[in-house]
Formats: sequence, structure tokens, C-alpha cells
Amino acid sequence: MMKGNVDFTLVEEMLNKTKEEIEKMSPVNVMLVGKTGVGKSTLVNNVFRERLASTGIGKPITKHLRKIEKEGIPIVLYDTRGLELSTEVQSTVRKEIFEAIHINHKKGPEKAIHVIYYCINANSSRIEESEIDFINELSELLPVIIVLTQSMGKPAETFRKYIEELNLKVMAVVTVMAEPYLISSDVTIPRKGLKQLIELTFEVIPEEAKLAFNNAQQVDIQRKARAARSWATRYIATTFGVGFTPIPFSDATILVPMQIAMMSHITAIFGISMDKTSIASILSAIGGTSGATYVGRYLVSNLIKFIPGAGTIAGGIISGATASVLTTALAMSYIEVLSFIAKGEVEGTYPDLKNIGDLMRERLQVYLKQSEETSITDSTVDEERTEDVEKKEKPTFFQKIRNTFTKK
Repeated sequence: MMKGNVDFTLVEEMLNKTKEEIEKMSPVNVMLVGKTGVGKSTLVNNVFRERLASTGIGKPITKHLRKIEKEGIPIVLYDTRGLELSTEVQSTVRKEIFEAIHINHKKGPEKAIHVIYYCINANSSRIEESEIDFINELSELLPVIIVLTQSMGKPAETFRKYIEELNLKVMAVVTVMAEPYLISSDVTIPRKGLKQLIELTFEVIPEEAKLAFNNAQQVDIQRKARAARSWATRYIATTFGVGFTPIPFSDATILVPMQIAMMSHITAIFGISMDKTSIASILSAIGGTSGATYVGRYLVSNLIKFIPGAGTIAGGIISGATASVLTTALAMSYIEVLSFIAKGEVEGTYPDLKNIGDLMRERLQVYLKQSEETSITDSTVDEERTEDVEKKEKPTFFQKIRNTFTKK
């Protein structure tokens, strides 16, 4: 189906492939422990994307424990309630928590709880003896991070040091202000501690859950971008750098499935819930003209001029090196656009679709122009170039890729 300049079958394909990539992720499972009112929901809504505590489905699994999850976000949260009630109720809550930990562990790695955020309101400046015992018991089973919520000023730091001096068996004690706190029209306490919490969590969760956690978290956008660049580097080198056969210009559309797969994987890494209109805007910006030609003939015919030595190749062939430079530019510019969108989502200022398209087009051309600063030469100016020349020039392609990422 065509609409304007974009083939919507490509849009559908990209959405489907993104969904498939997310479904492949081993979900991360986080348990939240703490009294009602300590700010667990506020913490969740600021650490994880799409205000998960507000928009996710909370399914009771016991009287005092509920499971929060949302389709398309590879994270499961287990939220506890009732710790502030009577001693008898507290005993029941703790029993339910330990049972849930053991039951999930028996279900295998994908269901096992990976980390516990034990939340205490920093303003209370007190931790009960029963809590100390409970925290130590939990720490025998799983990594525990004590999160001091609503941490403001010196009292919060004093409280943190006091807990640290108790020598509990926890991974760390983190002071957090999950969202800005307005003191007056002139004074606002900014967010703090969330990035430290993210970094600590990455240290303790298993390797197989890290991809899902990076998808779900919205605190460290740079971490998402680094992961996407690292993956794209390997993908491009593997796809185009090793034995990629030169293709006729007329067959440039062979690039499309590879690049759609690449963009889908990058979208999954970022964890941005892209809709059809947003994807269409981005694809249109880079030449979604008809069928599957938007990343094939359009890029080659209109942007090849930015690659030194490429000359005019219409009617000729496209080498693996040329295809790689184009795909690298596409990947890096798309990562920048997704970083821009992700930051906007956190701040509640989702960018205008026209701005997204303009940004994509601008960054793409910048990355292609950067190739002028390297010594890469294209072996595809005409189809009479020999296979031996192609092989000799492959090492300069890898140098080009390294230079591109170093400059970035």
C-alpha cells in the first residue's frame, strides 16, 4: 500500500521485525519491596519507559503481591504492599515474598527474579530492626539495592551513611529523587540518583537480561545509543565486509531487507514505541519513493556523490564497501534520531513528525559527507573493475568504519 512517498508495506515490515526482536529478549524481572507511600510508583514511572506503574497491567498473584507488565516492554515488576501494617500482616507479606522468589526461581531463568529494589522513604530517617533482618534474609537469595526515595539534602545523605554503617548484605544504598521537587517558584530540587541505580542494576542482573533492561529503562539514553552503535558496527562488518558480492545498480533494492532488519533491531534496542506515522516520516525523509527502493536506488543515486572516488555509478555496480558506507550512515543517523525521540519522551515533549523527518535527512547527509575525510576508494565506478581490485580495497573499508565510529 502506498501513501504519499512511502510504501507502507515497508512500515509494516519494520514494525513486525521490531516486535520480533523484542520478543526474542529474555525479560528482566524486578521486585519492589517497601511500605505504601514510599514512592515506588513514582520510582518506576521515572526509571522505566511509558509510565509503567500507571499504564501497565497490575495482576494480583497473592493478597499482598501484584505483577506489573505491559506488552512490548520486556520487564516484569513484582510490587509488594502491606509492610506498613500490623506485625501479623507483615509476617504474611514476607512469607508471600519468599514464596514468590522460590516459585519463580523454579520456573527457570526467564521467570526468576533478578534484583530487588528495597525502597525506604529517606525523610523517615529510620529503619526498623525487623526491616534489617528482612533485608539480610532477602540478600541471601538475591541482589538487593536499598533505594532511599525522596532524598533531599543533608538528612538523606546522613541516613544513607547510617545504613551503610550497618553493614547489611546489600549491593548498595542509593539516594534517589525520582522527579523534580518544587520548593518554591525559584527553587526546585532536581532529579538525582536514577542513573546510579541503573548502573548498579546492570552490574547485578544476569547477562541475558541486560538487553531487556536497557530496552525498558529510560534514564540513560546514551547507554542505549552505545549499545545500538556497537551492534550496528558488528552487523555492518558481518553483512557487507565479509564476502559481500558487488551488485548491479539496477538491483540496489537488495539492500532493503538488510537495512530494514538493521533499523528494526536498533529500534528494539532503544525500546521506543514507534507508530506507523513516525516510521513513515523517517522513511520518507530518506527517499521512500516506491516499492522497496528507498534505501537502495535513492541513496545510491542521490547521495553517492558524498563518497570520494565513487563517481557516477548508474548503470554500473555497487561494491560491498559502497553499500557499507551507505548503511553505516543510515545506522548512525537513525541512532541519533532515536536518541532525540527518546529524550523527548522522557521530558514529555514528543517531537513533531516533520522535525523527525528533517533531522533524519540532515544527519544522514552529515554522515555521508564524513566519508570525504577518509581515504576510502570505491571499486564500483564501473562494472569492469576486477574482483582482485575489490579484494585489495576491503581493508580500507574497515578503516573507514573504525574512523567513523571514533569520530562519533
